[in-house]
Amino acid sequence: MQVYRGMDIGTAKPSAALRGEIVHRMIDVVDPSQPYSVAEFQSEGRAALAELAADGTPVIIVGGSGLHFRALVDPLEFPPTDPELRAELEASATASLVVELLESDPTAGAAVDLQNPRRVVRAVEILRLTGSTPSERQASEEARMVRAYTPDRALTAIGFDPGEVLRARIVERFDAMVELGLVEEVRSLGVLGPTASRAVGYKELAPFVAGEATLQEARTAAIAATASLAKRQRTFFRRDPRIAWLPWQDAAAARIDAALGAVEELSWIS
Repeated sequence: MQVYRGMDIGTAKPSAALRGEIVHRMIDVVDPSQPYSVAEFQSEGRAALAELAADGTPVIIVGGSGLHFRALVDPLEFPPTDPELRAELEASATASLVVELLESDPTAGAAVDLQNPRRVVRAVEILRLTGSTPSERQASEEARMVRAYTPDRALTAIGFDPGEVLRARIVERFDAMVELGLVEEVRSLGVLGPTASRAVGYKELAPFVAGEATLQEARTAAIAATASLAKRQRTFFRRDPRIAWLPWQDAAAARIDAALGAVEELSWIS
């Protein structure tokens, strides 16, 4: 979500001063009203990596989104999308889309969470645009390579896990962002596009800004949504056998320096 201009506090965007000292990429790329897919992130992000690699510049990918990280370092290919078709499908009843999916692919439930409307919409969108069913895509060579966690660039991957203090850190961070002016930031953005509107924190504060909820209700919802996102991302990253995990309290500078010393082309810290 740091790709969006103006969404600074709620995405913990690095300060202008820090960005003046260290070159940052993939920040302030588009306006919040614009959709921005992971495929677009992959294309622009990989172009930046190639440019930096050509100069011999060491790179650290700092991530929250497991999918976006893998889009940069692994051979992921994303099926096409069509905004008009997507809007049509999102306005349709999920039950009817599930029926359409199962009629073309009776085992689709093994590849797609049929209880998740977003995943059902995407599966039907791909089906209509390409004719490819969820089962066919799951059995493809591309899917096998993704499951193999074989990167197409050299990397050293490190993960920090706060453990049991994670929930307390989420609460502390959200309250700090509100103090820094997060509510005013949400109010200043106006109408958000389909991607930015899903940003955790912004989505939950929107009802308060619109006068439809109290700040306490928005705070409770935002903290819960952040904790849920952290849980999902932790699960996603834990599947990746390449990541060496360090307890947050033991992540001393010496250990980080030693790990980064093994970098050939690309390093990532999350």
